[in-house]
Amino acid sequence: MPGRMQKSMGMCLPCLGGAADDVVVTPDPETRRRQLAEAAEKRQKESTYRGIKNPEAVERKKKKQEEMEKQAMSTSPSGGGGLKWQVG
Repeated sequence: MPGRMQKSMGMCLPCLGGAADDVVVTPDPETRRRQLAEAAEKRQKESTYRGIKNPEAVERKKKKQEEMEKQAMSTSPSGGGGLKWQVG
């Protein structure tokens, strides 16, 4: 029985069990910041398009709508949207 205890002794400590291979190197702060920013952008993009089958089509439609609004604003008369007051 004492031989059995000596065999397993020290294996519970990571420094003796070869755990040095499991150590993860922490990146420098700038790299870490960039990774966190990329992950945040990815999460935001995923949450924005949740439930949408074709996000590219939605983006195209949105841009087209914005261009149409921009064009409508530029072609309207300078009188403030084409509304005229009538005093009766």
